[in-house]
Amino acid sequence: MLHSLSRNLTLSVLLMVSGGLAQAQGTLRVGMTAADIPLTTGQPDQGGEGLRFIGYTVYDALVNWDLSNPDVSAPLMPGLAASYAVDETDKTKWIFKIREGVKYHDGSTLKAQDIVWNFDKLLNDKAPQYDPRQSAQGKSRIPAIASYRAIDDATLEIVTKYPDATLPYQLAWIMISSPANWEAQGKSWEAVAAKPSGTGPWQLTSFTPREKAELVPFADYWDKGRVPKLDKMVLIPLAEPNARANALLSGQVDWIEAPAPDMVPMMEGQGFAITKNEYPHNWTWHLSRVEGSPWNDIRVRKAANLAVDREGLNVLLGGLSVPAKGFMPPSSAWFGTPSFELKYDPEAAKALLAEAGYGPDKPLKVKALISPSGSGQMLPLPMNEYIQQNLAAVGIEVEFMVVEWNQMINLWRAGAKDPSVEGSQSINFTYSLQDPFVGFIRHLSCDLVSPNGTNWGHYCDPEMEALFKEIRTTFDPEAQTDVLKKVHEKFVNDALFLMVTHDVAPRAMSSKVKGFHQAQSWYQDFSPITME
Repeated sequence: MLHSLSRNLTLSVLLMVSGGLAQAQGTLRVGMTAADIPLTTGQPDQGGEGLRFIGYTVYDALVNWDLSNPDVSAPLMPGLAASYAVDETDKTKWIFKIREGVKYHDGSTLKAQDIVWNFDKLLNDKAPQYDPRQSAQGKSRIPAIASYRAIDDATLEIVTKYPDATLPYQLAWIMISSPANWEAQGKSWEAVAAKPSGTGPWQLTSFTPREKAELVPFADYWDKGRVPKLDKMVLIPLAEPNARANALLSGQVDWIEAPAPDMVPMMEGQGFAITKNEYPHNWTWHLSRVEGSPWNDIRVRKAANLAVDREGLNVLLGGLSVPAKGFMPPSSAWFGTPSFELKYDPEAAKALLAEAGYGPDKPLKVKALISPSGSGQMLPLPMNEYIQQNLAAVGIEVEFMVVEWNQMINLWRAGAKDPSVEGSQSINFTYSLQDPFVGFIRHLSCDLVSPNGTNWGHYCDPEMEALFKEIRTTFDPEAQTDVLKKVHEKFVNDALFLMVTHDVAPRAMSSKVKGFHQAQSWYQDFSPITME
């Protein structure tokens, strides 16, 4: 069933590509891993890949990511907010000074009131511009916000529910779209989807669902150093790895995300460039902690982690991964010194399962949600089949529930208790780890249990809550790093996830692609790229 799904998807997307995208001078054609064009109205779906290609291209956030230096993990930088600061006497109050003279693609000018309008489209279901689709993508990203108001055209005030030093990171997820364009499109988000307007360096000119989207440079972009050099960028959904590889090898695209590892030597032999870089990202199984879940037993969680041959998986991936030593990559400043070692030790795994009451006559049976492709998912089908074999060898029998990536995201937000997951006790999800909120808090905070947030497994622990509060209330970066180390140590020592590997975001591209420097980030800057 899994393979027939992949074959059908391969055939359909190749037919789309072979439909004839003419190669123009200065046009970059990109094969994405998503099965569809991400939502274009402002807050993209399709996970991190949606933000990479339709988020930070067409739109900006109040706070952006600095993607200019590939040698360091990408830091935050001012975006539509030229500056921002927390009130020294009231750490729940933040002031953002809105950048002057910023134009939307429709020609209107950015004001602080627009930020309020955009927050309302996500958070206020009584507002005329409220959009459930965008809210589903953005609301859970900004849980700290209690209120917001425009003091004047250039000044925005945000008040948080509690002191929260992670607010700038949360705001980096929220794309700002044009209120004037929404009005001009008849106050219809469906109409806006066909003619969106942001402030980003790229302007979307056309798209066909499940086939392609075309973007051109926005000449009036406020950061003149980031006005794109290309004439056009074309995004093409190619969810199946072989479809992407064939499209690149045949010259139908110039760039593909996540090339199949077994195709990489052939691609390099034919002159294609393979780029990669370590970045804050992991590949895990997020475990259910609802009543009755076998993952509530730490012995079972540790056994599963000891059963996975991560080095063997790295061979399967052609060396294009970093085997996990924890939830964070080994190089992370937040790694700390956990006492539980993630190693391949099937005998120790069997012993722990026996202690927990399982054995050859009573295997542990679990159900896992997985997808055939998607943003950051690497090669989920062969990877999950490999893990299935590893776990079976120690006495854990895994049944898969396979769903399309965007549906997977919806099930992730629904949570482990929701009937839609059909009793699944784990979900294979890859996580961005680039900030304290996204990397840690959103997964396990008690107040973010699904559907209020993305605590899929319904985990809630007083000790972890105290550490999360300490993160939020520690505004000094060095002191906050010390707290984050303690958090990561608890993630590992309590085996809170099945921690498998870390992606290095491999990309394959034609030798004609010039000027790309891969950032240590989920996101990338396409502005410097040229075509030879």
